[in-house]
Amino acid sequence: MERVYRIFVVISLIGLSGILINAVSDNQKKNTEPIVTNTSENYEIKALKLPEDLEFSGEKVPIQDKDVYERVDRELLVNTYWQSNGLLMFKRANKYFPVIELILARNGVPDDFKYLALIESGLQNITSPSGAKGFWQIMKTTGREYGLEINENVDERYDLEKATEVACQFLLNSKQKFGSWTLAAAAYNAGNKRISDRLGQQQVNNYYDLLLNDETSRYVPRIVAVKEIISHPKKYGFSFDKEDLYIPVKTYQVKVDTAITDITKFAQAFNMTYKDFKKLNPWLREGKLNNKTRKQYFIKLKKTD
Repeated sequence: MERVYRIFVVISLIGLSGILINAVSDNQKKNTEPIVTNTSENYEIKALKLPEDLEFSGEKVPIQDKDVYERVDRELLVNTYWQSNGLLMFKRANKYFPVIELILARNGVPDDFKYLALIESGLQNITSPSGAKGFWQIMKTTGREYGLEINENVDERYDLEKATEVACQFLLNSKQKFGSWTLAAAAYNAGNKRISDRLGQQQVNNYYDLLLNDETSRYVPRIVAVKEIISHPKKYGFSFDKEDLYIPVKTYQVKVDTAITDITKFAQAFNMTYKDFKKLNPWLREGKLNNKTRKQYFIKLKKTD
């Protein structure tokens, strides 16, 4: 019995020493770890006030209409509080908007349509589930209809300049058909026929009066919201320095009217890697250029100075 008691005392002392060690460790943590204050004092998720003078391509957004107000408010909230995506929008816009702006202006298309490209693709050469490709998300039939070369070897939907030209022609045709840039933007998403059919069925002549599917119903409000955020970054909590933004690669062009049998060797002849070459010329889909017809292509090359 006495032996058992001694064992119990030893175990108790061991347990007590463990408690003391943990207590010292906790005190050390308290002394070295920073004190975390209530995050609600440092970060606030708040409702946003919609400006009363919102417009798209010179056409007023009727936010006094409760439905329109809610649709625009939704897109403003989503795109403001999706902070990582928002910062990427600013970064990529600095790199690609100058190219798009020049082509829009040259074709007489309002500058606001650069935001359409931004919401379509995030200014990336992506492919949608339906097969639309490039910054402007052009379908194969539409691209060919407007003169783009699209095959396994060459897909000019990935050529930013040519794709922007096609987008301009589509938008100009839609504007002529509907008499409204807002409806032209909606038609870019849904197609001219679908917008025309809905206008006839519902006996209205305004995008904001149309009952459309969720995607097209959100489409113009999303453009309007992104335009507002990009135009007033600090107002919506985005903070960055000029050097944080992406910048264009300096390039020059060469004309090619023959086949290129090996793009790797072709790129190396101009002191470029295969990767850098394909980044500048994403419309070349393979490691070669067939060009059996001796068509004239313009190849972008990186300036080394």
